[in-house]
Amino acid sequence: MRKYLFSGAVLGAIFSGIGVIKSTASGPRDWRLLLMWVSWAASLAVAIGTVAEDARDGEIGE
Repeated sequence: MRKYLFSGAVLGAIFSGIGVIKSTASGPRDWRLLLMWVSWAASLAVAIGTVAEDARDGEIGE
């Protein structure tokens, strides 16, 4: 679990989620908001997948 929490890619995706949340709270609700959420979810999924692949290859300690 630590390998996911302390990964730079996952941390970056989580912190970018804070910006998406702020935009959701203060911005207009239109198609761009949906696109921001979809892109954030995709970047988080890629970050988690990258960490999982690196762990499977043995590059990250268990």
